[in-house]
Amino acid sequence: MNSLTDTTTWLVEIPSVTGDEAAIASAVAERLGTTYTPDEIARIGNSVVVGRRTGRPLVLLVGHLDTVPSQGAPPPHVDGDRLYGLGACDMKGGVAVMLHLLESPGILDGPYDVVGVFYDAEEGPSDANGLEGVLEQLEWLLRAELAIVLEPSDSEIQLGCNGTLNATVEFHGKSSHSARPWWGENAVSKAGEWLSMLHTREPAPVVIDGLEYREVMSVTMASGGIARNIIPDRFNLNLNYRFSPKKTIEEAIRQLMTVCDAADSVTVTDAAPAGPVQRDHPLVARLHEVSGAPFAAKQGWTDVARFGTRGVLGINFGPGETSQAHQADESLRISDLDDTYRALSELLT
Repeated sequence: MNSLTDTTTWLVEIPSVTGDEAAIASAVAERLGTTYTPDEIARIGNSVVVGRRTGRPLVLLVGHLDTVPSQGAPPPHVDGDRLYGLGACDMKGGVAVMLHLLESPGILDGPYDVVGVFYDAEEGPSDANGLEGVLEQLEWLLRAELAIVLEPSDSEIQLGCNGTLNATVEFHGKSSHSARPWWGENAVSKAGEWLSMLHTREPAPVVIDGLEYREVMSVTMASGGIARNIIPDRFNLNLNYRFSPKKTIEEAIRQLMTVCDAADSVTVTDAAPAGPVQRDHPLVARLHEVSGAPFAAKQGWTDVARFGTRGVLGINFGPGETSQAHQADESLRISDLDDTYRALSELLT
């Protein structure tokens, strides 16, 4: 049987940038086809759901198959205790652990119906996320006791997640010749005081069940001007807001609008809810016991929120460091693969 390192390397060798997941979805389905019958494998677009349903309590292992675009990442290779390559950490290491767990005889014969949900398009826009279609078509997945999302989690059990909003913030001015700027109004410099406020704005801590989530607002894109000798009459910015699980999307929008009251126009372009926090669930408490992993807040957004809106508790527990995600030289600690597999295997058997 392949090692977890071999399986992760194999997955990294299959290109799967968002929108190009057909090959890796087929590879996962083919590999698990040696353990599961055709009626135990469902292909939905470039997502694959695999598992045996016997009526035992249902636990989901969840991972996305896509990666961000390459930034010149080298071919997969091992150096010491680290495996390098595009997607190694985010999150083909987690997908490798899922494969090995689903192939384990102890789990197949264990106390739970363990189902793997391998989905596409997680790294793209929220409304194109492949998990959405999977949950709509296979409603029985929503009867799960727990969804374990194997995103990199820093050797922690990361509970819930912050929600996220994106908004286009506009400042309006009046164009004129740049030699006579007093005939116009510069929309870019008009935004200066507001940008300075955001630059010095401190993260806002929010404590939930002893865990600290931090709310932050960041300008992530900006555009303005049409020529080097014209005073710009429009300045558009993308404002990204990460809000705590204490806020609904509606409450987060109201907070964002308050912060943006100096702007001429604010348009929310997309939103995703925060994920619920629950550390006393029996399976979560048991994972904490068998793994020794501490509980922590999930600062970023993950699909535990998508499960939460449908009444299914989700947690983040997977191999890798969150700081490695989306890095040009992305890597994964190989020992994390073994630790994650061992903890989940003990939980599920």
